Amino acid sequence: MSTLTVLYAILFYIAAAVLVVGLVRKIVQYARTPAPLKIPTTPAPTTKTGVGLRLVREVVFFESLFKGNKWIWIFGWIFHFGLLLVTLRHLRYFIEPVWLPIQLVQPFGIYGGIAMVVGLVGLWARRVLVDRVHYITGPSDRLLLALLILIGLSGLGMTYVIHVDVVSIKLFFRGLITFDFSPLPADPLLLLHLLLVAALMIVFPFSKLLHAPGLFFSPSRNQVDDPRERRHLAAWAKRLESDP
Repeated sequence: MSTLTVLYAILFYIAAAVLVVGLVRKIVQYARTPAPLKIPTTPAPTTKTGVGLRLVREVVFFESLFKGNKWIWIFGWIFHFGLLLVTLRHLRYFIEPVWLPIQLVQPFGIYGGIAMVVGLVGLWARRVLVDRVHYITGPSDRLLLALLILIGLSGLGMTYVIHVDVVSIKLFFRGLITFDFSPLPADPLLLLHLLLVAALMIVFPFSKLLHAPGLFFSPSRNQVDDPRERRHLAAWAKRLESDP
């Protein structure tokens, strides 16, 4: 194996470990954080089934964002839908044989990459052109947007500008899973793309991008609106009441 292959193999093992451990740690922290107050955003569902449907609408349609700001919703939804298509398209590098649904999504995944970049540029423009948003925008916000845009542009560059050996790329990533390492092509644009992806994996558990799993632990979204029918007690409060 070349030194380049070894370095990138180590990089992705580290990035995957940081991503998984960081996500698990944060999710456990979210789950253990007490919610002493009943604070669902009204109008809120009065049943657990309704809460589940509300979360589905939030995840799929960004319901609250749609009600709050239509322009942000448009660009945010375009980005996330494009990201979903791109993610599904990239699954072909990790599975063999490639499942039929993943085969069918391949042509749309290319357009998903374009949609992803368009949505990100719109979100970037919002942070620059809208004064009240520009005022609260920090360096980390700009760096995350820049990182995502560069990932999208470098991926599109390998599709429309400089074609790379996708078979060798698949063999490399399949080798990481089975510990049967294969050489990684030394294309500069590919190496840049993979480096950026690894950087995203590492920073993800420590960034604002954690709103993805955090949504499911938000008391304003996951609570049933039944304060009159049932007294709400946090777990620590229940323990205090049960103590003699």
